[in-house]
Amino acid sequence: MNQQILKSKQETVSKIIDVAKKSQSIVIAEYRGLTVSELTELRRELLKNKASLNVYKNTLVSRAFKELKLSLDEHLTGPNAYVFSEEITGGPSVLQKFSKKHKKLVIKAGVIDGKIATKDEIKTIASLPSKEGLISMFLCCLKEPVAKFARTTDALAKTKKA
Repeated sequence: MNQQILKSKQETVSKIIDVAKKSQSIVIAEYRGLTVSELTELRRELLKNKASLNVYKNTLVSRAFKELKLSLDEHLTGPNAYVFSEEITGGPSVLQKFSKKHKKLVIKAGVIDGKIATKDEIKTIASLPSKEGLISMFLCCLKEPVAKFARTTDALAKTKKA
């Protein structure tokens, strides 16, 4: 029986390591006091943003983080939810918005692109636009000078005809 439990724990640690390696951001949040329906709502929002919420034993997460050479043990107390995001801003932005509506959700710390981040850094990342938003902003910046040139050339052409 002990061998089965040990094997199960090792599999869970391996799963956490695999998911963490694939994630661009990981956020640790305390969810004490949230109802099941509120957690379900949060999970749905996270899935829309390519992120997932998981609840693991803190000791197993600690082992996984140690293998990944991350030191977050001081934040691994109490009932924690772990949000793994494919995009850096996905999970943090959803958590930030959700924690404004539901004060019981507390963002503790996390990992952004392989580096440990404080809760303030996570909140800063959450305020940034998504990758698609940044690309569209950049493209608008590139398009505007060309559009101005085209309007100026068109105006010159109209004045020459008149």
